[in-house]
This record gives sequence, C-alpha cells and structure tokens, in this order.
Amino acid sequence: MTAADVKTGEGTQTGLNERIVRYRDLVPCRNAFIDTRTPGSQEKENFTIIGPGVSENPEQYVHIAEPHGFNIGGARQPPHCVNSQHSHDTAETFVVHSGRWRFDFGEEGTDAQVEAGPGDIVSFPTQAFRGFVNIGTDTGFLWSVLGGDDPGRVLWAPKVFALARDYGLMLMENGALVDTARGDRPPEGIRPMTPTSAADVARLSRISQNVANGLVVRAEAQGVSGQGWGQLPGVAELAIIGAASPDENLPAGAFAWPHGFSVRKLTLQQGAAIPDHRRAAAEVLFVHAGALEIVVDGAAARLDPGDTITIPVGARRAYGSAEGATVFVVHGGDRAVPVENA
Repeated sequence: MTAADVKTGEGTQTGLNERIVRYRDLVPCRNAFIDTRTPGSQEKENFTIIGPGVSENPEQYVHIAEPHGFNIGGARQPPHCVNSQHSHDTAETFVVHSGRWRFDFGEEGTDAQVEAGPGDIVSFPTQAFRGFVNIGTDTGFLWSVLGGDDPGRVLWAPKVFALARDYGLMLMENGALVDTARGDRPPEGIRPMTPTSAADVARLSRISQNVANGLVVRAEAQGVSGQGWGQLPGVAELAIIGAASPDENLPAGAFAWPHGFSVRKLTLQQGAAIPDHRRAAAEVLFVHAGALEIVVDGAAARLDPGDTITIPVGARRAYGSAEGATVFVVHGGDRAVPVENA
C-alpha cells in the first residue's frame, strides 16, 4: 500500500476539519500566568490546544475542549525568553518542534540543566521545580502533553510571587489571575493565594544532574524500529513514553514510568502508508516534519509541520505521506489500546 492508496470516502469533511488545529491558526495567550510581566518572560505565548490546560487566565482560548484523559498545549518564545520555575502535579512532556532550549531544575534553576533541540523529547517528574528558556537565535515552539483531564494548578517558586506583585499581577486562591495594573479588583470572597512556602519547597523532589540527563530522549537516539507499524514498508514506529504493548509488538518506551498517556514516534518515508484501522481510545497526532495525508471515516485532510489532529474514539483512520513525515502520536493511558483492523 502506498500514499496514493489512501482514498476519500463518504465522511464528513467539516467534522474532520474541526478536529484539526493548524499551527498557523493557534491563538496565543500572552498573559496566561503570574510571571507574565516578570522581566525576561513578557514575550512568551502559551497555547491550550486540547483540554483546559493550566492557564491562570480565564480568557485563555481553548481550541478543543473535549476531554481526552490528557491535555495538549504549547509554548512559543523568542530568544532569551524565560518560563519561570514551577511544578506540576501531573506528568509534563515537551516535544521540541523548533528552537534551542535549556531546561533548568530546582527552586532557583541551579540544581541541574539540560539542553534540547528540534525532535528531542523532554519529560519531567511530577512535583519538582522546572523552568525553561529559549537559548537559540530564533523563535522556538514546544508542543506539550500534560497528564489528566484536570492537570491541577501550577506551583510557582516563591520569588515568582514577589516579582508578580511588583509588576501588578495577583494570583487568587481559586487559581484566577488578577491584573491590578489595569485596575482589576480581586473578586469578593476570594483571597490571594498564599505564596509558596519553604515547607512547600521542601516537599518537592530535587533533580540531580545525573537524573536530568536521563529526562531527554534525543532525536538522533530515536532509531528506526521494525516493530508495530514498523513492519510496513517505509514505516518506523518507536515507543518513547509508555508501557510495553505486546498486542502491537512494541516494547516499553525509554520513559516507562507512569505518565497517564503514551507517546510514540511515527516516521513515514516518501510514499509510505498505514492502512485503515481503529482504536477504542483517544489518539492525537502532531506533525513535526514533512506532510501527512490522513483519512478519517472517509474524510481527508493534509497536515503540515506544527499541525495537531485528534481522531474520534473508534473512528476508522488511515495515514499516508507522499513526501515523507515525522509524526508524534499520543494515546490515553500508560498502555495504548491496541489497534483494531477496520
């Protein structure tokens, strides 16, 4: 089977288009978090692509609200722009789509540091401070996966609260952000959030340099696999996050600890294709490079670099690439629900 064998049928084209978030159509929020006005952080853009995300701004635009069991988001930052030290209660994973990044661990970002570039994947332990900065010369984009339908609130390093206050931002106990610089008043009955205490910091894990080095799977280490879809001509499938899937003949990923989701890398050579199949669980695809032709219940679309699509549970789908493509695929659960032939 080749890409030319992926045909259009009787599906609903509008319905498919509504499940695609094009990179060019991403709607940013430039004041999503309490550190928005902190010097060095003013120019960052945050995106909520699937699910509610963790934004502290109720005006954050959500592209697709449908619960998936995980959230998809993104961050776009120009050179030298910083995302301040923070912690999450659920797993957080980044696919580096573009730019050169440094990830800093610890309350002050000095416990450990690792760098990553296009195609690298970085996965963070829960309840540990991390931050990141674009150290490249061009604007960069990180595509992110957060565990759970409700990933909880961000826990900020103590100094973030002090800097936010100095620049007119206040975080409330209900997680909402109040902009006092533009005259907003805190809602009645809601108190400001208590800044992170020394005791809160002490409860978090500390990431050593040795551990940090193991939190990145480099693009060059994501080798060709002849397992799973990799048994098809011109196709390679590699598990990066998640438990082994014996039904699909795929071993565990390099990050095998529980995330609440799994991530795989699909590489299609020019003219390669994956035939009709189904999955009885959420599936999201992100095109990192090349172009992917996809047919879902008969409706067809082309996805280009930076585009995201979510496939309806149980829908029939097939993929092909006339020019070749690199795609990252997210499934709900630590072990993906196996493929069903259509």
